[in-house]
Amino acid sequence: MKVSVIGGTGPQGLGIAERLAIAGVDVIVGSRKEEKALDVVAKAKEDLADYDLSMVGMANEDAAKEGDVLILTVPLAAQKPTVEGIKEFCTDKIVMDATVPLETAIGGKPFRFVDLMEGSAAERTAKILEGTGAKVICAFCNISNSHLSNIPEEIDCDCLIAGDDKEAKEIAAEIIDKIPGIKTIDTGVLEKARIIEKITPLLIGLNIKYKSHYGGLRITGIPALDKD
Repeated sequence: MKVSVIGGTGPQGLGIAERLAIAGVDVIVGSRKEEKALDVVAKAKEDLADYDLSMVGMANEDAAKEGDVLILTVPLAAQKPTVEGIKEFCTDKIVMDATVPLETAIGGKPFRFVDLMEGSAAERTAKILEGTGAKVICAFCNISNSHLSNIPEEIDCDCLIAGDDKEAKEIAAEIIDKIPGIKTIDTGVLEKARIIEKITPLLIGLNIKYKSHYGGLRITGIPALDKD
């Protein structure tokens, strides 16, 4: 199974790509420009020379075409054009969306949330991909870039996910749980993304308040993924 990280040259996307590649996943790093993706992948392999990484760089469209599962890691302002650009390659695929509607998209503060007409960023992606059979899942919203890049340390954080397709969520969780330390928690239908995404600005605010980079979330007392 190939996992394509769309917009994967930024801190979040690259961190996810590196973590999954270290775990043995075949990863494609996508970018608006293929050259940038190739350069970022070359640097990542140089920095992580102790690991045998299966990682290649491509333009976003090619990455979406070649990937079996897609992970969208772009800022809010780039979400709509990016998803529209890869829409034809999303048919019947799992699309994990890590987009968070932060006020930085309109020049505001990173610990403030922007309400979207669709309810959440993940629901906006689902709206754009309507009719393609794509199974959209809100995922990775609450895992900080600092955690992801802090290789080889385990990530002491849960990954909250939401989506309307149970089997797709199970496949997504299987991929996410390959990253050491992360436990995936299924919160329910895609509409729950409205809550998940709002946790991110709270965590950012806490990190700023307590001068940390590693604030995260743990859910206790329930199984990692509801298998019933």
